[in-house]
Amino acid sequence: MLAACGAEEEATGAGTGEDQVTVDVFQFKVEFKDQFEKLAAQYEELNPDVNLEITTVGGGEDYGAALRSKFASGDEPAIFNIGGPQDVADWKKNLAVLSDTKAADAALDGTLEGVTVESEVLGLPYNQEGYGFIYNTRLFEEAGIDPASITDFASLEEAVKTLDSKKEELGLDAVFALPGKETWVTGLHLSNTFLAPEFDNNVLTAFDAKEVAFEYGDAFKKILDLQNDYSVQPTLSLDYSMQVEELFSMERVAIIQQGNWVYGSIAGIDQELADSGVGLLPIPVEGYEEGGIPVGVPMYWAVNSNEDEAVVEASKEFLDWMYTSEEGKTAVLEDFKFIPAYEGYDTTKLTDPLSKEIYAAAEAGNTIGWVFMGYPTGWGQDQLGASIQKYLTGEASWEEVEGAAKDAWSADRSK
Repeated sequence: MLAACGAEEEATGAGTGEDQVTVDVFQFKVEFKDQFEKLAAQYEELNPDVNLEITTVGGGEDYGAALRSKFASGDEPAIFNIGGPQDVADWKKNLAVLSDTKAADAALDGTLEGVTVESEVLGLPYNQEGYGFIYNTRLFEEAGIDPASITDFASLEEAVKTLDSKKEELGLDAVFALPGKETWVTGLHLSNTFLAPEFDNNVLTAFDAKEVAFEYGDAFKKILDLQNDYSVQPTLSLDYSMQVEELFSMERVAIIQQGNWVYGSIAGIDQELADSGVGLLPIPVEGYEEGGIPVGVPMYWAVNSNEDEAVVEASKEFLDWMYTSEEGKTAVLEDFKFIPAYEGYDTTKLTDPLSKEIYAAAEAGNTIGWVFMGYPTGWGQDQLGASIQKYLTGEASWEEVEGAAKDAWSADRSK
């Protein structure tokens, strides 16, 4: 376990001298944008020779497309985000080796697996995240539903029908808010729940797979149909913001498929709801006995190897400070509301109920792996997610969705 570096030691890092080193950071996580910028300002005060320029692109925007566009324009960032083995393969020539960083040494077992090539660490994990069905505890109680009784698809379906029958008295627009506009919700996160078992819950197995079989495709369809049938309509008009902020946080729906990253958005609207009114249920995979909450690393920090040596070193030192200094660790836990992916954190200080449930599931091993970072480039959103949108509007059958997705996967992996 690493000893944290003090502010005075960190203040003597890279970029000392008369010239200020500018580190451009291009990152995807909109949920902690303000808190991240605040921490960056704190770092600049301690290191006046470093200038951190932060751009955040995410939420309803396609970060991957924005990143490719930024590199194509010649305006390359010093620090950017990659998602795992497929992104490592795509960006390999731009990735600085981070094996010598304090953060890499402190990373929890398994968290670097998807970004390590021939023993070289090429990315540093943001955090750990988990997702499932987030539900309103008050609404469940008033409807007479015990969350502990929901252990499979049949019991979930029964609970949904009960909520639907009591919509008027509960003040609900619908049971669910399915954000069909967001292809990452269906094509990445939902699909992962049903494809992870097929790939032994291992992102590298998915990355190496020449084909996808949709072994649990029927179970996938049933969960998608359940959400769509009992959702605010039309689902293709719903985006992430509408789902989380306008519908769930205002208690107009009882259940949403999301993860612990929504805590800040809910808290910004209703702090009491965020702190004591939400719970998390696993998404049941019918026919798979080893179900649980999907838990993994959402994204990794990468450093651009094309930058000057001073910029590369300044980038590494900032990332080290963020995850291994006492100031950084406090921000990660208390301000970012992250579940740490590093040693040296007092996880008893996790405050929000969603993170607590996910951390407990991870500690107990009651999890499903994150394999979607091993999908072929663009397959999850541009192929599967887009096909699911056609399915939701009746333009495609489920058989056509699966068939097109299988063909696209095989075609990509045969190149």
